[in-house]
Amino acid sequence: MLYEADLRSVSPSAVLAERIARVQKMTPQDSDPRIGDYAVELVEGVARHQERIDTLIETYSVGWPIDRMPAVDRNLLRLGIYELLWQEQVPDVVAIDEAVGLAQQLSTDTSPQFVNGLLNRIMELKPSLQR
Repeated sequence: MLYEADLRSVSPSAVLAERIARVQKMTPQDSDPRIGDYAVELVEGVARHQERIDTLIETYSVGWPIDRMPAVDRNLLRLGIYELLWQEQVPDVVAIDEAVGLAQQLSTDTSPQFVNGLLNRIMELKPSLQR
């Protein structure tokens, strides 16, 4: 949903609302496109903190303006930073590992290293970052 919102230049909350409305209209014969509670929480959280998250990405992604990053990477970073800074029940290493794993599956050959490096930097700075 974050990726879709980014590509469509709409808020993640708008995409989430569209998806929920679509699911509510489905019949039992349709495929099961349930949206898990945690997915909703993540999309809403990133949307709520996106300005701060994007500022952190811009600040710590040396040589990579946010608008020049692959959209997949940009949104994996948004998700990872949200989990690092605002999801206390997710261990930091798990948030980073999941983002890197998704970068391996969904993005460029250099993306996993980039995502890993930037999220590790945010994790190191976490105590000093204003949430």
